[in-house]
Amino acid sequence: MSDHSVFAPLLPSDHVRHSCSSDGDDNAREPHVILTVDELSTGGDTTNVSEVDDNPYAFIGANRFDMPGSTTVDPFRNNTPKIQGLYEWLKIVVCLPIALLRLVLFGLSLMVGYVATRIALQGWKDRNNPMPKWRSRLMYLTRFSSRTILFSFGYQWIRRKGKPAPRAIAPIVVSNHVSYIDPIFFFYELFPTIVASESHDSMPFVGTIIRAMQVIYVNRFSPTSRKHAVNEIKRKASCDQFPRVLLFPEGTTTNGRSIISFQLGAFIPGYPIQPVIVRYPHVHFDQSWGNVSLAMLMFRMFTQFHNFMEVEYLPVITPHENRKESASRFAQRTGHAVASALNVVQTSHSYGDVLLLSKALEANQENPSLYLVEMAGLEAAFHLSSLEAVDFLDVFLSMNPDSRGQVEMHDFLKVLRLKPCNLSEKMFGFIDVQNSGKITFKQFLVGSAHILKQPLFHQACESAFTACDSDGKNYILEQEFGDSLMLSIPGSSNNEIHGLFNLFDADGDGKISRDDFIVCLRRYPLLIALFSPCLLRQIFP
Repeated sequence: MSDHSVFAPLLPSDHVRHSCSSDGDDNAREPHVILTVDELSTGGDTTNVSEVDDNPYAFIGANRFDMPGSTTVDPFRNNTPKIQGLYEWLKIVVCLPIALLRLVLFGLSLMVGYVATRIALQGWKDRNNPMPKWRSRLMYLTRFSSRTILFSFGYQWIRRKGKPAPRAIAPIVVSNHVSYIDPIFFFYELFPTIVASESHDSMPFVGTIIRAMQVIYVNRFSPTSRKHAVNEIKRKASCDQFPRVLLFPEGTTTNGRSIISFQLGAFIPGYPIQPVIVRYPHVHFDQSWGNVSLAMLMFRMFTQFHNFMEVEYLPVITPHENRKESASRFAQRTGHAVASALNVVQTSHSYGDVLLLSKALEANQENPSLYLVEMAGLEAAFHLSSLEAVDFLDVFLSMNPDSRGQVEMHDFLKVLRLKPCNLSEKMFGFIDVQNSGKITFKQFLVGSAHILKQPLFHQACESAFTACDSDGKNYILEQEFGDSLMLSIPGSSNNEIHGLFNLFDADGDGKISRDDFIVCLRRYPLLIALFSPCLLRQIFP
């Protein structure tokens, strides 16, 4: 098998020697065809050789990239995060006495439900099997308490359309997720087994109640945990003694004006699924749990005359067994059905976008929505995790983006500790696909991921470290680092070399270990371009 490494020659040396020999071997006289290449073609697009020369990452096989399409939709924005208008203020003043009564009712209902749940759970140790019937009957008191909690929040009546399918027909239910009201309603209506984050177990009152629902915990960042959760979904959905399983496949709350990408946990088992849609019609108060605190959302609910809620049960969707439908295709069909019933669009946003939005809010960005990138699409294209994307956003925010979320070249170079030069301009130009002189976070993220996920990237990092570590002592001193840097950026001052050295020397011990080197390049993959000259020098000493 041919060697596809960075240093592999295009023509093996033994073949060259044989072709140049003058003996009588027929193989030695095998004619060679010499081609003159004017253009390089990739996927129907042509790239001039001059453009290749301007690509500082061609040496690891990274061609210039096309930006994925973007949408201006922000599926997480609450449209009424603040109290606005005279009518709303007057309504709050009028409803304050009612709000106090509702608060008392909420507290009493929560306490009654909590006590009933503790009694139902007392002494029950075999949590892997279905809850005994007498314990389930005690939970009716908690279910009644959840309805009074909904009443205290202003949901005196809830409009329903359609009916839940029998559990034997659809053992799994999926719903869009708009507010913390959704799970309270479904607890009262269906008393299902739910899939929830592990962090919910430690929440006061809530953790106890969801344990009675025989919750399936999942850590969304752990592949092992996700696999275990899928197995539990399949096990409990296949047994009629368990309640039906409820999932919110979006994995987070939205504002209800769009559907974001579905996680596959509900669809991998391959059981029939009943989609349910939840709406919160409103004029003055958006009840979605977006960029608003829980305390403010509860206060606004308490101070409304009535909060509207509509629940619609859609027809059951069955996987195409004869076509051996994949889980992703099953999820797409279900998502399309939910989006069509809601009359909204479905985007490629995911929980990863929520993490990016939270990071931008923490950094006090003027318009955090500018940092939404539709992570589900990027995860599929680059196998990029949400946590990696958050790390890249941390780097981008250190570049001091303006109010439009854009970064100029001098701020880009400042964070990467580079001086303006031919190579650094090419690095910025590689990201600046629109040649606007500024880059957005999505351009920075896609460009960095494009480099990071190249098959030769890791090997290039290892080879660059070896090339800089001239005497094989397994660490790089500042003098060696500077010598290698001079090949790519001639004329660098001692201060410039020292600044870049400190970027790699994460632990500040005066030397760059192999781990320091690899970790830095994974955090700043664009810097791999600095080491292309020393890599080429290893090939052609």
